[in-house]
Amino acid sequence: MENMVLVGVIVFALIIILPSAIKIVSEWERGVILRLGRLVGARGPGFFVIIPFVDRMIKVDLRTLPMDVPPQDVITKDNVTVRVDAVVYFRVIDPEAAVVKITDHIRATSLISQTTLRNVLGQSELDELLAQREMLNQNLQKIIDEQTDPWGVKVSIVEIKNVELPEAMRRSMASQAEAERERRAKIIHADGEFQASEKLAQAGAVVGQEPATLQLRYLQTLVEICSEKNSTIVFPLPIDLIGMFLKKQPPTS
Repeated sequence: MENMVLVGVIVFALIIILPSAIKIVSEWERGVILRLGRLVGARGPGFFVIIPFVDRMIKVDLRTLPMDVPPQDVITKDNVTVRVDAVVYFRVIDPEAAVVKITDHIRATSLISQTTLRNVLGQSELDELLAQREMLNQNLQKIIDEQTDPWGVKVSIVEIKNVELPEAMRRSMASQAEAERERRAKIIHADGEFQASEKLAQAGAVVGQEPATLQLRYLQTLVEICSEKNSTIVFPLPIDLIGMFLKKQPPTS
């Protein structure tokens, strides 16, 4: 009877202890082991056993984590207030440091990303923010990665998403763009007028050398008028042709 009680106690103890002793870590995770508060190391992936009530395991995800940076109000170097948000891609490369050296590496990375975003963009002018975004992304990634490196966190990509301008600034930029389009249109129109005047000058020179070309132009114009089926046709008659008819008329008695 006593043996059965002992066996029952052992079985009961195993049922309670075994689940806390057996650990399974996935391929994308690592288990950081603390033994009586002292760091033992990181284990995984796979199956292993820890000492119940003595060891404590903390799982750390090693996959790349995308994190949205909340919109930040930034005053640029040329004193323009803009609202900017971004996205940061990072992952843990040292699970032991992520557990021992920082209480919450995800929140810490988020906070350092927000402050770095404000500081870097605050040192840039609005034109740089709009036109040189790739360079700013690289600067942000480098600075944030240097600050999170002691925590075992690797920041791989930082992308500025949206840049919200004040309403007055948007209207000013729209007016500037419209003025630029009008300027280009006037330049194109003036260039076309200049080329047309050159062609007309060349045509005038040809007509001056060959008067017969003017007669051919008269005939071509008449053909074009007739093709439009107009009820009234105005035919331009050369003055020299009229003079020929006047010379041929006999004198009146």
